[in-house]
Amino acid sequence: MDFKEAAKLGSCLSKDYAEDLFRLLATYESISASEAASRVSIHIKTTQDFLEDLYSLGILTREEVYEGKRPYFRYSLKVKQISMEVDLTTLHLKEEITDSRLKIKIREMKNAGVRFTTSRSNDCISNVVIWMGEGRDRTERKINLSIPQGKFLFHLPFPTAKPLSISEIMKKAGIDSVNIPEIIDIVQVLIDFKVIESI
Repeated sequence: MDFKEAAKLGSCLSKDYAEDLFRLLATYESISASEAASRVSIHIKTTQDFLEDLYSLGILTREEVYEGKRPYFRYSLKVKQISMEVDLTTLHLKEEITDSRLKIKIREMKNAGVRFTTSRSNDCISNVVIWMGEGRDRTERKINLSIPQGKFLFHLPFPTAKPLSISEIMKKAGIDSVNIPEIIDIVQVLIDFKVIESI
């Protein structure tokens, strides 16, 4: 199951009424949203959403039946057990990091409205504070950095300096290639915030 499905399942299981609804589903051969809602004393729309989420996750089956001319669904358990397994490697940077990405030349953007806070060891940036908006609407966004990201930004060329490639800055900062994904991530974030310019 992917992360979105796991989040949906987790949300269902965390509801106060989840155990009671599952008990009904395990007891009844099939049950409608209105029947389940009346038993658990919750709103029918809340029950309907819960049952539909479980149906979309493949935990329930549903059958459309008619009462007079009005159709509605009856839900049945499709599984006897629920197990959650999430492959976190799918959350890795989706695009392949190519040599061309590492060759992009970058430097700090002039008048970026940003503050770099140096760590106590004075060889690393610990966080970046970005100011957004104007006047009373001005807000502050603080981004705390990992150690490799901090070392990388410590060696980021100033706005008036000659831009360097990402790989050149990494070499200068002594950053290992295993940290490339998190370096690419912070560079992209700071480009989006107009803190870094790519040449």
